[in-house]
Amino acid sequence: MSGRRLIGAPLALVLLALALLAPALMSSGSAASQTDAAPQAGAAPRAVVHQVPLQQPQQEIATAQPAISRDEAIRQLAAVRASIDQTLELVKQGQIEQAYTQAKTGYLDHFEYVEVPLRVVAPDLTADAETKFAEIRGLINSRAPVDVIRANIVELRRLIDDTERRLTDTGFDAAAVVAGQSFLIIFREGLEAVLLLSALLGYLEATKATQYRKPIAWGVVIGLAATAVTYLILRSILAVLPVGREVLEAVVATAAVAVLLYISFWLIARLEHRRWMEFLRSRLFNAVSVGSTTALVLVGFTAMYREGLETALLYQALVEFGQGLGWWVVAGLVVGLIALAVVSYLIFKLGRRLPVKTFLVCAVVLLMATSVAFLGNAVRSLQTADLVGLTPLDAFPRVPIFLSQALGYWPSLQTLASQVVLICVYALGAVWLLVVRPRRSREAQWASG
Repeated sequence: MSGRRLIGAPLALVLLALALLAPALMSSGSAASQTDAAPQAGAAPRAVVHQVPLQQPQQEIATAQPAISRDEAIRQLAAVRASIDQTLELVKQGQIEQAYTQAKTGYLDHFEYVEVPLRVVAPDLTADAETKFAEIRGLINSRAPVDVIRANIVELRRLIDDTERRLTDTGFDAAAVVAGQSFLIIFREGLEAVLLLSALLGYLEATKATQYRKPIAWGVVIGLAATAVTYLILRSILAVLPVGREVLEAVVATAAVAVLLYISFWLIARLEHRRWMEFLRSRLFNAVSVGSTTALVLVGFTAMYREGLETALLYQALVEFGQGLGWWVVAGLVVGLIALAVVSYLIFKLGRRLPVKTFLVCAVVLLMATSVAFLGNAVRSLQTADLVGLTPLDAFPRVPIFLSQALGYWPSLQTLASQVVLICVYALGAVWLLVVRPRRSREAQWASG
């Protein structure tokens, strides 16, 4: 089978790559910072603090403090997070004085340890965090509404995450996971589109209507460009929606989990694939019968854009939770596109029969793992926004933040419970599809004769 025109669409692939990658490489700028009421100083083994009554303006005097290692600073951030969580709970319970004391303790006894190494790599972020701590203490002191304090604590949680990212090396493990996820998404979705197009072109050859391959190829190119535009539109819409960033991240991740859940049950998807192929072939037959170029272009566009829409949504989730790992998302996407181009060449130009089924089965398992990671990140985003409860599991090991993002591993009761439920859904679905359903089919055949 000849597929020179389909292979000759490098421009469309470049458009897709650029649209998917550009937002992943942009880091959001930090807000302009103010100066905290407390004097800025480095961290110390123990700060000497003079406290005043809650009703008086805060005055905190700390001694000069020696630098500590980044590893120790990251360990202090765990205590800072616990203090922030406790502060919010006390505020919601109406224990204002205790909340104020806890907020001050979290900053003076823990975050000040972090300031010296952080100021070296991100002075603006240091000032932003200091300012936010001071704002929260001021809001508590003035007995501001709970919703106002909560909103500021959500922003502070985000700043603490950014702080840990700046103090943490990316690490090979996190980079490999994210690059692998990026490769898997683009290659798996692209391969399905290639197989659809291969079947359509095979139909044209069988009916001796190969002169209609060019309009289909143009439809494919338009479908690729539409995928890139869809990705950019989605990012633009998410950027302007009047909803907190954490909520948007959770919504995008949940939608991606739903897509991956559907894809992962590959036997069900295969039945749907048959119906989809029947639809495309009927459209192709009608277009060939009347010789309509527009209809043929639409056939190629439809075959490509359906997979492209899924790809755009999955990359939205990957980019949202891949902060600081943008180049590795790029690497996985580029390698995936190269691999997809090679496979397309083998299928279209050389007519090679490849072990596609074996790859798809392996891809299903990896996609299941990716969906579990997305779900963990979605629940954690809701926890950050204080929309889902947070019950830390201190007995579970902590991992660097980049690896936590890549794996969706955040040791709390709510995140792990949701992931266990999803794994059970996959396990039950696999038992039904691979054991129960075939057994019932065999029993029905035996009963009939």
